[in-house]
Amino acid sequence: MATYKDIVGTAVRNNAGNLTTAEKGQVWFDSTNIDFKYLFPTLSAGSWRTGVSVNTARRTSAGIGDVDNGLIAGGYADSLSALTEIWNGASWTETGDLNTARRAYAAGGTYTAAITGGGYTSTRVAVNESWNGSSWTEVADLNSARNDSGVGSMGTQSALLCVTGTTPPGSAQAIVENWNGSSWTEVGDFNTARRSTSSSGTTTAAIAAGGGNAPSTAFYANTESWNGSAWTEVADLNSSRMQVSGAGTQTSALAYGGYDPSGSASTGKTEQWNGSAWTETGDMSQVRRQHQGGGASANSAIVMSGYSDTANVASVETFSANAPVGAWSTGGSMNTARRMLGSAGTRDSALGFGGVNPGATQAITESYNGSSWTEVADLNAARRDIRGCGATNTAALAFGGDPNTTYTENWNGSAWTETADLNTGRKYHGSAGINTAALCFAGNTPPNNITNTETWNGSSWTEVNDLNTGRHNLTGSGLNTAALAIGGESPTTGKTESWNGSSWTEVNDLNSGRRSLAGAGTTTASLVFAGNTSTIVDNTEEWNGASWAEVADVSTARVGLGGSGYTSASTAALAFGGEDPSAVTAVTEEWSGSSTTIKVLTD
Repeated sequence: MATYKDIVGTAVRNNAGNLTTAEKGQVWFDSTNIDFKYLFPTLSAGSWRTGVSVNTARRTSAGIGDVDNGLIAGGYADSLSALTEIWNGASWTETGDLNTARRAYAAGGTYTAAITGGGYTSTRVAVNESWNGSSWTEVADLNSARNDSGVGSMGTQSALLCVTGTTPPGSAQAIVENWNGSSWTEVGDFNTARRSTSSSGTTTAAIAAGGGNAPSTAFYANTESWNGSAWTEVADLNSSRMQVSGAGTQTSALAYGGYDPSGSASTGKTEQWNGSAWTETGDMSQVRRQHQGGGASANSAIVMSGYSDTANVASVETFSANAPVGAWSTGGSMNTARRMLGSAGTRDSALGFGGVNPGATQAITESYNGSSWTEVADLNAARRDIRGCGATNTAALAFGGDPNTTYTENWNGSAWTETADLNTGRKYHGSAGINTAALCFAGNTPPNNITNTETWNGSSWTEVNDLNTGRHNLTGSGLNTAALAIGGESPTTGKTESWNGSSWTEVNDLNSGRRSLAGAGTTTASLVFAGNTSTIVDNTEEWNGASWAEVADVSTARVGLGGSGYTSASTAALAFGGEDPSAVTAVTEEWSGSSTTIKVLTD
């Protein structure tokens, strides 16, 4: 007869010593040291990752749910909206509309059982609707018609708090009402009258923070805690703001986004509440206000749609409180400062070639060994706006650039050799691959941006299917059979396209569209850093095969820099050269991705 072990195996793997193939969080038994062990991230922090956008961009709607399931309803698109969309963890689907199109109202519950109250049509209303997973039904109204109540969730379909807001003729209120499943009852008021606060928790234990006052322009950082009968002021937010969203509980909450008076603009600021104080954590990628948030836990929240100061946005982001993080550190400076140079290799075995420093186009080549740069043999043709690729600092390919834009040169570790030219001359193009199997795409052939893509087989270039969007000053990562084309301009964009060896497909955009950036990695794990939006930036974003997330910034904001990290950029990459806001630079920075530590389980 089969034993339990024969049928299902052992729940915990037995290994003599440390298990080198363990996954993060996996427990194993170390039979040598007689210990149970597991892996956990060495460094972690709160971070937002871009998700699937809603179908209809809007602001001041109701948002309910979490990273796996959600609902967004009503709001203001081009006009007042009654649209409802539900989220199943993979896509948004339009479903039954609200009975009353409105904006700026309170909501609570889940994507299958929700309640809403108040809002604004052409006037402030007390309308209350209940959601059963497929349709809305009007139920008992609020006692006080109002809009701009707390954003987040303070309860369920049968037990909800509606806090603060604006009542006719437009004054911020301290009024709080409690929903018991059939009717609303006024309960203890806020200490500070306001509107557009964040809210988190339940009808017996809640937290609310921030907000503003109408018709004045006061902004608040005040935080108040609810015990089921009264509100008590507790520690303030670090940043005063209104139109902020919330998620979590009374003792573990998030407050994110909103309108920040310090910059008179929308913000992506995120703060985490531990029951006694607020701490700033990773910002949202998309600045926004009048957005919708949700999440029963501060460790896992969602933000949906909203307004970015110039337009409604459809983007969705999800928050993880303990995401593994990486960091940049200073490496050895290049010998010759320059910008618009070519690059190849890895973090510890890199090559930088060509480029321009004030007044002179360069042929200089430098090799990096993980700590310092050494000048080696020059390119045969000095040029700027050049691109290249390669697995190490001893085997690389350099192609295109300005001038001599069809030139291709091969590096063998000691010298460059001219080889077969590109079919289409170009500059500011993208690149991927190694010296025997490369990809060249897009760029500029004056005066036009082009979409042309060419593959290199070690001896010649062949034209293949074009990129979908012509652009220049973009970057690339991956191989000639599996690559990414990222960012660029005409105009400045965050577009990302994936190459499968025969054609390009558009995938999720960067959070910050930019040009003259650097990148490295693979189609499942890439890193891009620095560049120019409308200003020179230091942003770094990490790609997980599906979406981009902002991670630790480079120390020196710059454009036209080199980047290396062949196949390992998410764990090890290099940023070097470029031009910072004041001058051409030789600064080098090394990226070390998230790592794990072995922990011994104890009693």
